[in-house]
Amino acid sequence: MRVRFLLIPTFAMVLCLGCQQDKKDDVNGIRPVNPDTAKEMNANRSQFDSAQDPPLNADTRYAAGQLAESQNNPQLAIKQYAECVKENPNHTLALYRMGVCYSELKQWPQAIETWNNYIKVTKGAAVGYSNLGFCYELAGQRDDAENAYKKGIQKDPYNQACRVNYGLMLARSGKISEAMNQLQVVLSPAEVRYNLGSVYEQLGRKEQAKAEYKKALELDPNLVDAQTKLTAMQ
Repeated sequence: MRVRFLLIPTFAMVLCLGCQQDKKDDVNGIRPVNPDTAKEMNANRSQFDSAQDPPLNADTRYAAGQLAESQNNPQLAIKQYAECVKENPNHTLALYRMGVCYSELKQWPQAIETWNNYIKVTKGAAVGYSNLGFCYELAGQRDDAENAYKKGIQKDPYNQACRVNYGLMLARSGKISEAMNQLQVVLSPAEVRYNLGSVYEQLGRKEQAKAEYKKALELDPNLVDAQTKLTAMQ
């Protein structure tokens, strides 16, 4: 729906305080506008009233989608981003944000379609494969998720999002050695242990989680997140 903004000129009313005015020119302390000024104001108002709204283009739609997101309205944001993509099918920012919104709403088929479009437009951006794989995983399509992660890694072997998301999926499946192989490419040894601890904690395996957090702190005593997690569990 198109939103129309109406500009209404405001007219200043000058209050006469502490000065002498002829009563015929000053009613209730308000100085009237002289005829010439009134004509000028009316002319300006006519220009405002007759002005056309600027045309809605792809960037305008994208900005409207950003505003909707800031107002915690992902459904409206999706509509605006979709209109943006109609205007410009190669608008990568709109495709990215639309994929994020669909993912937040857990509308997996739409999210998957959007991330595939994003990958096509960006000619295989690794971050697109990472987000696609994560959506496949949450939709219960693990084989598709693994294929997406591997394609992203093939495109960019050092893409942190692909490596970490793939590693965490492997860890949740109990494939710890394979998970560590993926994580250690882009994370420090302490961060690898911390992430494994987080997976164990999510799975309810508290003792294993605490053991991993302790190993993380042994490797890096300044890893505050690991200390925080460990303290909370004890």
